Amino acid sequence: MLDVARDGIHAYAMFPQVPLQVFFVSLVVLDPLVIVLVALVRREGIWLAGAVMVLDVCGNGWGNRHWLHDDPPQLLRLLPLTLFGVFVVASVLPLQRAAHIGGAAPGGPTPRRRS
Repeated sequence: MLDVARDGIHAYAMFPQVPLQVFFVSLVVLDPLVIVLVALVRREGIWLAGAVMVLDVCGNGWGNRHWLHDDPPQLLRLLPLTLFGVFVVASVLPLQRAAHIGGAAPGGPTPRRRS
């Protein structure tokens, strides 16, 4: 977000692929949306968090593949993001189950009680 605040829509001009530039700029909206939806225990937010994280890790890998090919040890620069991405994606199903067991999300239908 700071990159976009400082450099505007050209914050990710270092990536020659326009779809990557658009995606990374769109994270200014997607990231806060994910935070709000997850904080409200909305199941859609949990899935959106996983999807955004997968796209983010893949986008960074794709956008930086040139220096990864030229200098493989640079892969370590992406390691924290990749590990966090694995953590988020691995958390999606357990969080979905917990949100389902804990009841409906606020504003959603009330779960049926078993007799």
